[in-house]
Amino acid sequence: MKKIDLNCDMGESFGAWTMGADAEIMPLITSAKIACGFHAGDPLVMASVGEDIGPYLDRFAGLGIGTELFKRIPGQFTAQAFITTDLDDNQITAFHPGAMNHSHQNHVSPAVGAGLAIIGPDGKDGMLQHARECAEAGVPFVFDPGQGLPMFSAGELAEFVRLADYLAVNDYEGKMLEEKTGARLESLAKEVKAAVVTLGAKGSLIFAGGKRHEIPGVAAEKVLDPTGCGDAYRAGLLYGIAQGWDWPTTGRLASVMGTIKIAHRGAQNHAPSRDEIEARYRRAFGGSLWN
Repeated sequence: MKKIDLNCDMGESFGAWTMGADAEIMPLITSAKIACGFHAGDPLVMASVGEDIGPYLDRFAGLGIGTELFKRIPGQFTAQAFITTDLDDNQITAFHPGAMNHSHQNHVSPAVGAGLAIIGPDGKDGMLQHARECAEAGVPFVFDPGQGLPMFSAGELAEFVRLADYLAVNDYEGKMLEEKTGARLESLAKEVKAAVVTLGAKGSLIFAGGKRHEIPGVAAEKVLDPTGCGDAYRAGLLYGIAQGWDWPTTGRLASVMGTIKIAHRGAQNHAPSRDEIEARYRRAFGGSLWN
């Protein structure tokens, strides 16, 4: 008698988001292909935090995101940003770094178990240290300097680019990076696997492998608040990199994530399902991400 192996792709759940019905399907199959949370892996958030971290810990717990890599700094407040946005989406930011200035007290090592990292704005010493530690541990990382870019000298920025696997900036940061290093972004892109430049509603550019990929923007259903759109774009970027997708697909997903965010006030008040992301991608670009 011939036997059929009934295989199921499982393990799509991520943090507080449940995908599929793994427990119910298990008795009905003979083998399984297990993903690592949404096919992306569970996030490891590393941060130096202050004594006021309590409400944030509750927020992370509700999202199912671990905080074991948080380091609490006595006598400090957690970093705070106050962003004022006008009707034309121009923004002024007031920022208190607090415990963030102690980020160098956290260390990246192979024991952390990271497969991909992003180094964003943080304490200056911590950013430099974490880039060097990622490189030493063999952890590929995105260098995303953001508002922290002015802190660094030309030599320090050159070191970041040399150590990084990927570079991500917006158009303003890209121009500043060119001015400080004396090198064009196209030239800097040759030192990394890809350099990504976001252009707001105009989309983004990805320089990779000697090619220039122009990623169109996605029309927003509503334009309510741009705060966090760059972070949402980077979520799509990291997901595509983790999946090993090509750059046009990765960039388009990132563009979709940014436009979903801008329709919601606040940086964390959007929680689209994978089906919703898929439908939005299909409407914008045709085709499918996962099917």
